[in-house]
Amino acid sequence: MADYVNKQVIELNKVNGDNRNRATRSVKTETHLSDGRLRLYRMAAVCLGGLCVLQVTLNISLRLAFYNRGNETEERDQLQTSCNTLTEERDQLQKERDDLMRKFSNLKQTCPEGWQQFNSSWYFLSTVKKTWKESRQNCLERGADLVIVNSDMEQEFLYGLNKRAWIGLTDSVSEGTWRWVDGTPLTTPSYWYSHQPDNGGDDPKNGEEDCVELNTETWRPVKAWNDLSCLHNRYWICEKVV
Repeated sequence: MADYVNKQVIELNKVNGDNRNRATRSVKTETHLSDGRLRLYRMAAVCLGGLCVLQVTLNISLRLAFYNRGNETEERDQLQTSCNTLTEERDQLQKERDDLMRKFSNLKQTCPEGWQQFNSSWYFLSTVKKTWKESRQNCLERGADLVIVNSDMEQEFLYGLNKRAWIGLTDSVSEGTWRWVDGTPLTTPSYWYSHQPDNGGDDPKNGEEDCVELNTETWRPVKAWNDLSCLHNRYWICEKVV
């Protein structure tokens, strides 16, 4: 009986030992698995952090690349603008040089008979009288037009011709709006006699006074313009810019 009991005790201890061993192995296995998961989590976190750093670095690199590219594009546009400006200035200088050469070449020419030269223009003073319209037509046939006054010096030169003559100024298109024969409006200088233009004043016999004469008989150079009916006969002055 005692042997049987001892045998049962031994078997029981053996079973308990096996159970303890299995429990120990199970704990070790779970511990091993937990350590593996932890390492995987850590590796995943490290990889995720690395990817974040890589993403940030890539974003910064791309921003710098686009910024530099934008600066290069802006610099290129500025250089192109400067180049275009220089080209325009060169073309303008070329045009001015050609104009000066042409004028110099013309100045070396001798004035045609009946013409006088002053500065860069030739002037023709008629020896007969015509209406303003007929006078202008005569100038056009000579390759010129009625004179346009641009300066005090030119006004004094014309006054020195000592003729009551038509000049190229009229308000026949729009009353009160004086324009030169080339279409430009009268601004300055102007050399109206006192109280002129008066469009005939109060005397209806004078009619519409839409054309301008240079009166050199009694008035001073700076006050020598008078509006007059375009139908009156006067000498005239043609101008050809050379």
